[in-house]
Amino acid sequence: MNSKPSAAVTPRRRIFLVDDHPLVREGLANLINGQNDLIVCGEAEDSPGAIAGIAKTRPDVALIDISLKNESGLELIKNLESQFPLVALIVLSMHDEALYAERALRAGARGYVMKRESTKSVLAAIRRVLEGGVYVSERVVNSMARRLNTSRKAAASSPVECLSDRELEIFRLLGQGRTTSQIAQDLHLSLKTVQVYCARAKEKFGVTSLGELLRAAIRWEDATHVK
Repeated sequence: MNSKPSAAVTPRRRIFLVDDHPLVREGLANLINGQNDLIVCGEAEDSPGAIAGIAKTRPDVALIDISLKNESGLELIKNLESQFPLVALIVLSMHDEALYAERALRAGARGYVMKRESTKSVLAAIRRVLEGGVYVSERVVNSMARRLNTSRKAAASSPVECLSDRELEIFRLLGQGRTTSQIAQDLHLSLKTVQVYCARAKEKFGVTSLGELLRAAIRWEDATHVK
């Protein structure tokens, strides 16, 4: 009796999750594992766990919260892109894409999705980067196009846009109530280095004291953080 040859089973593409909120990771895992072509192969809540986990599991895609607690998500993106160039990185963020998306793409991310977007957007982003593409919203595409058409001499609309990636991370942590000493410990920098970055940020904001910079950081954090 001849039996029909069984159809080849296509392996499910492997996804790694990096988020410091267990409930978010659980929700993403349920969403992804419910797809026929995708599966979660591991997860982590911080940068060391992400690097170790990705080194062990070698996923196709890593979904990364850029606002990890007391850590630099942008630095993690840069490190992962350098160490694991074959892993496509997608940022999940609660912060405004208008500011962070371009920075994330420059750091090595292949996609940027706001957490407030639908689950369909998350799945669309995963599949887009698996096909070799880049996933960002139309808003980001338009913003990048405007920047290309704007003279380099034009002033930025906000001092925040003038901050370097490291200055922005320190500014964000100040807005979350971290002291300069705590930030130095969080980012594995010397206190002097953090103070230098703060001095540069003060110049860009046109303020003279750390207190003024702190108030600006708190206002910005409150205004841009999506609940």
